[in-house]
Amino acid sequence: MKPEKVAQRIRSFMEKKGVSIADLTERTGLEPGFIESIQSNNSYPSLGPLLKIARALGVRLGTFLDDQVSQDPLIVRKTDRKEDLGMLRSKEPSVSMKFHSLGRGKSDRHMEPFYIEMLPESATGHPLSSHEGEEFIVVTSGQVEVIYGQDRYVLSEGDSIYYNSIVPHDVCCKGSQMASIYAVLYIPE
Repeated sequence: MKPEKVAQRIRSFMEKKGVSIADLTERTGLEPGFIESIQSNNSYPSLGPLLKIARALGVRLGTFLDDQVSQDPLIVRKTDRKEDLGMLRSKEPSVSMKFHSLGRGKSDRHMEPFYIEMLPESATGHPLSSHEGEEFIVVTSGQVEVIYGQDRYVLSEGDSIYYNSIVPHDVCCKGSQMASIYAVLYIPE
C-alpha cells in the first residue's frame, strides 16, 4: 500500500474521532513533527509507531492496510502477494523494508501476518520500538539481527524468535545481502 493511502486513512480516522495532532501525540508518545510527516505523505511509519497510532485511534493495525471485506478462510497465493507497505528506516528517501500483508482481506483478525523483505539499508540507525502484544518471526533467507532490550541475536534461515513486544526491540537485516522473514504480530484488544 502506498504511504498516501495509509496517511489518508489515518487522517480520516482522526477526523471521525475528533482527534487532533496534539491529542495523537499525547496518546502515542510520538513527536508532533513525526505525525505531521506521516500525514503529509513524506514518510512511511514503521510498524511500532503505526501500531501506536492504531491503538490511539481505537482501530486494528490492519485497518490502515485493508481494502477488502472479510474472507474466511483467507488464502494468499505467493503469486498474488504484493507489497502493501514500504518502510523507511533512516533519513534516506529509499525504502529499506517491504511489507506484504498476509492477512489483508480478513477484517476480523486478531493477528497481523506479514512477509517482509529487508534490504541491508534496514540496519542503519533507528530507534527501538515498544508496543503491546507479541511477535513471532521465522527467517526465510539471509541473516537478521534482532535487538531485544539490551541483547542482540543474529538469526539465519530457518531460525525463529518469539517475544513480548512491550520490551524495546528492533528487527533488521544483518550483513550485505537482503533477508526475508515471515512475521506474525499479535495485538491484544
